[in-house]
Amino acid sequence: MTTTIGHFIDGSHVSPNSGRTTPVFNPATGAETGRVALANEAEVRTAVEAAKAAQPRWAATTPLRRARILNRFLGIMEQRAGELASVITAEHGKVLSDARGEIQRGIEVVEFAIAAPELLKGEFSENVGTGVDSHSLRQPLGVVAGITPFNFPAMVPMWMFPVALACGNAFILKPSERCPSASLLIADWLTEAGLPKGVFQVVHGDKVAVDALLHDRDVSAISFVGSTPIARYIYETATRNGKRCQALGGAKNHMVIMPDADLDQAADALMGAAYGSAGERCMAISIALPVGKATADALVEKLAERAKKLVIGAGTDKASEMGPLVSKPHLEKVRGYVDSGVAEGATLVLDGRGFVSPGAENGYFLGATLFDNVSPDMRIYREEIFGPVLGIVRVDDFDAAVRLINEHEFGNGAAIFTRDGDSAREFTTRIQAGMVGVNVPIPVPMAFHSFGGWKASLFGDHHMHGSEGVRFYTRLKTVTSRWPTGIRAGADFIMPTME
Repeated sequence: MTTTIGHFIDGSHVSPNSGRTTPVFNPATGAETGRVALANEAEVRTAVEAAKAAQPRWAATTPLRRARILNRFLGIMEQRAGELASVITAEHGKVLSDARGEIQRGIEVVEFAIAAPELLKGEFSENVGTGVDSHSLRQPLGVVAGITPFNFPAMVPMWMFPVALACGNAFILKPSERCPSASLLIADWLTEAGLPKGVFQVVHGDKVAVDALLHDRDVSAISFVGSTPIARYIYETATRNGKRCQALGGAKNHMVIMPDADLDQAADALMGAAYGSAGERCMAISIALPVGKATADALVEKLAERAKKLVIGAGTDKASEMGPLVSKPHLEKVRGYVDSGVAEGATLVLDGRGFVSPGAENGYFLGATLFDNVSPDMRIYREEIFGPVLGIVRVDDFDAAVRLINEHEFGNGAAIFTRDGDSAREFTTRIQAGMVGVNVPIPVPMAFHSFGGWKASLFGDHHMHGSEGVRFYTRLKTVTSRWPTGIRAGADFIMPTME
């Protein structure tokens, strides 16, 4: 009997009534493991109404009490991380160690959000005028929603909802239908931690559910992570409907390798950054820019040697370093990019298209793929591949590398490997990307800083989590007050000057 994965609305697991479902697969075997409900407009509206009813009381709960509930949730997460990691691996395919790493990065945002009493402190100025004081405070938006991708079923939602909840909002999560089960575990654990019903809800679905959230009059803000075309659509639709929106789009992250860099260190870093999680990371390095022929020749040799030894298999196998791609359609899409690179003249150093995992012939596996002599006009350079495909673009000097990165459509992340402080400083100053690494291949900020790119990698004014997250999920109110003893003296019709 096929299991149907339903929604979590108003504190309870809810069986779907739309009649629409879509299959969920184990990427390592290709086997269907269940079906997930696809909500209709009425189901989304039910969730919004429950959130709207619950939010005022949650907002009136003191930040300290909200923080204590999140702290209890943190303890549950830490104790049961293995259970959540297994669910992620079963539906996404990433290796268990990577799933645990994702959970840890999400936990760090919860730890940040627990500081709600500190984060929500306002400012106070005494005597801005004679007998007049002024203070500011941050208040919640109301009902907010998060639309999250398949590649991080736990971490990306936790970029959003801990901060939103800490700020006093009610949160509706619309996770990827490819990896739906992690969100329901999180909902159960938040309830166990004492979160009131209706404050956090999960609605599964496709574009129907997304559009319902984008158009619902009672949803005040939308957070999104995904591809650039969809991010643009989310942002434009949300803002047109008067909503606040942060929409993180695609990426084409570059890594510059200077001639003075430790090439073994750089090659090892590229292996993890390009092939970790089968390249299905928005911060994956998909383009390497070695400076000079000697650097490029040596780097390609080292990468090819390492990539041939990469252990690829089911995520549940402890020996595996890279698992399958998330779905068969996505596997075919990535293979199509490899075909395109060959057709456009790039040198295919290592071809992963023929890889088959022994005993899992129906799994969605693609071996590590390495291209040399990639040029900026090629499709594999211009577009985000989201798979284990690394391209080498040879450049003559530092300035050429910087120019290529800055001319690209995306500006999510970029890194440089060098021993020279001047090169590193010049790179961090000139590069047009939201997140920059120096001898760090995947410069994902810690939870108390904020995550987000530039250019077509981000639509909206706020990055995620950290102080930017607090600003996104709150509205600023400034109060000017005085308590004069002569208030009964009568009306004053002169423009106040605060003198």
